[in-house]
Amino acid sequence: MSRVEAGATLSGPGNQFADLPGKAHYARAERPEPCVLELVSKLAREPWTDHPSCVHPTLGSIARAVHDYSSRAGRRALLPLAPSFLGTAQPGFDVSARLVALCVSTALTSPGEISRDERSRLGRAQQTAGYLLASRPADQQPGGIARWWLPVFDRLRISEPVYRNFVATEHAAEAVAVTARASDGDSDIRLRQLLKQCLATV
Repeated sequence: MSRVEAGATLSGPGNQFADLPGKAHYARAERPEPCVLELVSKLAREPWTDHPSCVHPTLGSIARAVHDYSSRAGRRALLPLAPSFLGTAQPGFDVSARLVALCVSTALTSPGEISRDERSRLGRAQQTAGYLLASRPADQQPGGIARWWLPVFDRLRISEPVYRNFVATEHAAEAVAVTARASDGDSDIRLRQLLKQCLATV
């Protein structure tokens, strides 16, 4: 078992980081249950934050949403995944779009009920991700308002960072929220599995 796994599996909130470097910083944390990204920030020797710069912004958005919609036990089960986040912050449309496509697909195949508005928004997010992953074929269009802002931001050469840092993060976070609500009682398991799949795509 790794040092991270050993620390994450100890019982009691005061002991769960006992075998980790910098454990005194965890004792001073305001929240009683540090999220996996805060652990990543310490492993990366960054300031204490749930937005570490070494983590892809869309992946970070997914991890924060998974944390927020998990139970206390589910949150602690995420901690051994921390080392896998290190060094994922590469640019490019592909990673962001793959993460959105994976999260949306998971949400749309959840066993619980999904509203018409949610399906519509998720469908537009999926359409945009598919369009970007297909290298923008001439016979297709992105979903929703992306068909308007993408060409404008392309000319300004900021479309990729806008998608990576803002649009994809919102699309992925909503998909996680829908997955959690529509999981029919096994949301911790489904969310942790989704996060592991996301880590495997970056």
